[in-house]
Amino acid sequence: MRFCMITTFYPPESFGGDGVFVQNLAHALGARGHDVHVIHCRESYRTLAGRHVAGPARHHPNVTVHALESPAGMLSPLVTHQTGRPWFKLGQIAAVLDRGFDVIHYHNLSLVGGPKLLEYGSAIKLYTTHEYWLVCPTSLLFQFGRRVCESPRCVACCLKHGRPPQAWRSSHLLEQSVRHVDMFLSPSRFSMEKHRRMGFTAPMMHLPNFIPSKTPLASPAPARDPYFLFAGRLVKEKGAHTLVAAFRRWDKARLLVAGDGAEESRLRNLAGGSARIEFLGRVAPEKLRALYRGAVALLVPSVWFEAFPLVILEALREETPVVVRRIGGMAEAVEESGGGLTYENEDDLIGALELLLSRPAWRDELGARGHRYYQSAWSENAHLERYFGIIESLGRPLRPREVLA
Repeated sequence: MRFCMITTFYPPESFGGDGVFVQNLAHALGARGHDVHVIHCRESYRTLAGRHVAGPARHHPNVTVHALESPAGMLSPLVTHQTGRPWFKLGQIAAVLDRGFDVIHYHNLSLVGGPKLLEYGSAIKLYTTHEYWLVCPTSLLFQFGRRVCESPRCVACCLKHGRPPQAWRSSHLLEQSVRHVDMFLSPSRFSMEKHRRMGFTAPMMHLPNFIPSKTPLASPAPARDPYFLFAGRLVKEKGAHTLVAAFRRWDKARLLVAGDGAEESRLRNLAGGSARIEFLGRVAPEKLRALYRGAVALLVPSVWFEAFPLVILEALREETPVVVRRIGGMAEAVEESGGGLTYENEDDLIGALELLLSRPAWRDELGARGHRYYQSAWSENAHLERYFGIIESLGRPLRPREVLA
């Protein structure tokens, strides 16, 4: 089969889990012999990151990547953001889509083409709702950068986020464009229900994220100084500041912070030079795997409605339990898998840390339980079996065992 993935960001020119997921899916399909093309907007990444990515990217031989660039430079993503249309990028996108595909799978369209892009191309069309762009101009439902959004005030919130309001959201463009998509895929039931409550009525199904299976790492010797791990971007909505505050108060283990971002200086100041809080910066994937494996638990303190963070799966793949804030799709993932604990406030968090640290056998059982669930529901094979089942239900007959070909 021939697939086209369309997304604003794609590794190495990406910021978070949506780009990583698209790469994982593209490589998984390529490894099974399918022809995969990925369209992403290099100009958008350069505009937001303020830099170029040095060195060649590594792609599967069956994956062809089309990185869009335009003589218009940063004007191209700005015009798309404001009009909801691809404009300067349309010719390049159309040239790829004219090659013909069985499936066009949209991901983050915010700057690569906007909702109008959903109308181009002829194929089975899927769309994964990694965030809330379909119902929120900032994609996060994180009002004024301070709290989750329960009663929208979109214009004021956009201005607070430093983004110009989008006139196209007051038109019928989105309503008309989504009719061209056969199925919207939601990584969590929470996210699907949130879209429904926000007035999004297009066909939608629950399809959890996945990460590739890997050879298990050897279990490390117990750390002399046990640690808990945060892994992710250092931005306010990810909630790392709440962990720093808790570990300034609780002194029975270390906190390792893996990642970088706009909040790093603020977090270091908040840590006040504490020897129990260590900032590692951006960590290479294999080293991060070892950090997961050796941690008492992964901490996921996000303060916005995360749909389904990949870091939860990365920890459970290494048999490490997770402790997540009881919000969004994070709590759903823990409750389904049995692979960790949830909390609401700092006292709850410290209580969970105490339990995991003082009961190592129980901690190991949580990790093992989560790992078993990951293998059955969130592994590559489990995801692709559901994925191809959805495609077949939408009218593309598959050859026997094509999923695992």
